[in-house]
Amino acid sequence: MSKGVAVTGMGIISSIGNNVEENYQSLISKKQGISKIKKIQTIHKNVIKVGEINYTNEALIELLKLSDSNNYSRTAMLGEIAAKEAVKNANITDINKYKTGLISATSVGGMDMTERYFYSQFEETKNRKYIASHDAGDSSKKIAKSLGITDFVSTISTACSSSANAIMLGARLIRAGKIDRVIVGGSDCLSKFTINGFKTLMILSETDCKPFDANRTGLNLGEAAAFLVLESDEVVKKENKKVLAYVSGYANANDAYHQTASSENGEGATLAMQKALKVAKINPKAIDYVNAHGTATPNNDQSESRALINVFGTKVPDFSSTKAYTGHTLAAAAAIEAVYAILAIQHKVIFPNLNFETPIAETALVPKTEVTKKEIQHVLSNSFGFGGNCSTLIFSKA
Repeated sequence: MSKGVAVTGMGIISSIGNNVEENYQSLISKKQGISKIKKIQTIHKNVIKVGEINYTNEALIELLKLSDSNNYSRTAMLGEIAAKEAVKNANITDINKYKTGLISATSVGGMDMTERYFYSQFEETKNRKYIASHDAGDSSKKIAKSLGITDFVSTISTACSSSANAIMLGARLIRAGKIDRVIVGGSDCLSKFTINGFKTLMILSETDCKPFDANRTGLNLGEAAAFLVLESDEVVKKENKKVLAYVSGYANANDAYHQTASSENGEGATLAMQKALKVAKINPKAIDYVNAHGTATPNNDQSESRALINVFGTKVPDFSSTKAYTGHTLAAAAAIEAVYAILAIQHKVIFPNLNFETPIAETALVPKTEVTKKEIQHVLSNSFGFGGNCSTLIFSKA
């Protein structure tokens, strides 16, 4: 009987590392990537704290060997770097040997460039090229073209659960026999629009965020990209592939509570976790670690805490949020945390919830605050987005 859909490769770039190994080393050394804005020209520069990737756009262009006439957004460049690492990690040399797809998630899309040239494009034509790369699907098309994928290309944008839904759709397509392998994940860069938007919502922290802490004041935004290579059992067997982990469970639910807030009792999150466990055909007691959504906003962390109690009762598994390392990377969040979930399984380790001091009074849950060695069979990873989009993934040991 199949354990699920095989993960055979992964790639990532975030504020704590430019590849999988660098991210892992930062996680186990408790090295966070949060600092004051340096690269974006905004009135909030050197004030608001974010998870910013060290590469400038110029450095990314050079790294990807793009022409001077390119119209790549930062989102597309970050995504291409992570996707190429994932394909290389999966030892894929002929992308078209099997029916292959790409499902990429984003929320920022190309707005980092269109907002930069919004006014100047009326006077000059040089930077009007970025209008064509504004939409969410453009980065997917660019990543697919760079990898040579033509069989199936799709884009998902469901706010902060986007890349969880990309992974879920990819797994479902493989299980349905519609595709042999698929590169799934997401990419989002920082932009003035998102920084100003979250500031308007009054959910940005002025300091390093504190997930699940009673005195949390909000989130830190971040930028990142991460992709997984999912392959069918048939491909794994034919190619004698090394399996990193399995996507064994997945689900999406919506509590239809509010445009931006989660319900107080976490109904959507509860449903997503319960349905994912049902798909994985495992008991809640089988979950060894929960990589929580844990944004450090007052609403999310209380709602998610209640949902964890709804699902697991008095015996909530070891859990932590890794967003204090990277910031909340929006559509890329679930993909980078999928990489972290698989690293946890591979290295038998739980990554700490940084900056935690005081439990939330109503739920009294305490996350893991130190690097903890543990045999891990199953990791549950939560991702909850605006509009009530609640998604849960379960990764299992190969």
